[in-house]
Amino acid sequence: MKKNELGNTGIYVSTIGFGVLTIGENQLNLPLQEGAELIRYGMEKGINFFDTAQYYKTYPYLREALKSTNFDPVICTKCLDTSASAMNDAIEEARTQLDRDVIDIFLLHEVRNHPDFQNRSDAWEALQNAKNKGIVKAIGISTHHVDVMEQMVENHSCDVLFPLINIEGLGIRKGDHFGDRNEMVDAIRRNHKNGKGIFSMKAFGGGNLVQSYTKCLDYVTNISSITSVMIGFGRKAEIDRAIDYTNGNLPADYMPDITNKKIMIDPGDCEGCQNCLFRCPNHAISMNAFGIAEIDQHICLKCGYCAPVCPTRAIILC
Repeated sequence: MKKNELGNTGIYVSTIGFGVLTIGENQLNLPLQEGAELIRYGMEKGINFFDTAQYYKTYPYLREALKSTNFDPVICTKCLDTSASAMNDAIEEARTQLDRDVIDIFLLHEVRNHPDFQNRSDAWEALQNAKNKGIVKAIGISTHHVDVMEQMVENHSCDVLFPLINIEGLGIRKGDHFGDRNEMVDAIRRNHKNGKGIFSMKAFGGGNLVQSYTKCLDYVTNISSITSVMIGFGRKAEIDRAIDYTNGNLPADYMPDITNKKIMIDPGDCEGCQNCLFRCPNHAISMNAFGIAEIDQHICLKCGYCAPVCPTRAIILC
């Protein structure tokens, strides 16, 4: 698979990346060996770019996958914490659990709004120090927010950005409101023009748009400022389809089988707004004791009506 430089980092990544969240305990919860084999399969197919995070608890899969192989992938990880000490701990945790002296890319995980970046300035300083020490190659942020992307345009200490973008704009935010996909694309282009590497998330809107597979990927891959599209894989067939797409061998009307998939709520993203509860036509959604939405799989229709009203893209199909 073709590799391109990510901004001005000197890091070359495949046009399709492998989002490791899907195989972990927050979603499919695959056995260690099965998940590691899936990662190795992706490497064999030409994927060299893998995204994980401290919160995902998927480091063991990557470490196991890299045993007794000659692959040297680019690994991006992330941390949600705000303090310098917590960020330093997260960096050392990644180095130890991944068995790597140097982490290729380390991000502030899910910067949510304009003041959030300032509130995490100590963690950001820790990332800069880690880069200066040579234990991290490139630093940046992941975000769903247009305003955060706009804020980063003039931030010259930021090397890479990992924004949410898809054809329907599902999950894009601006302040406390829904964001606009065109504004996000504009912010992506402005950051790229200033030398930042951009790789994107949620091309399929957390799986909710996956039945428009080629249309979704056409949209994101045609944004020239995006170097790599990160896709969450849970099965070898899904990797094969992505490779077929990049090689131009996938029919334009391809529609994946979602029979065995289910709609789920990511508790780390849900803010308890109840929009999905009121939108569900079959009353399959309720709020648990922690104020987080839950889906009754016995009566869920997989209609996807709930996804567009979720402000944080907490609703996923996997």
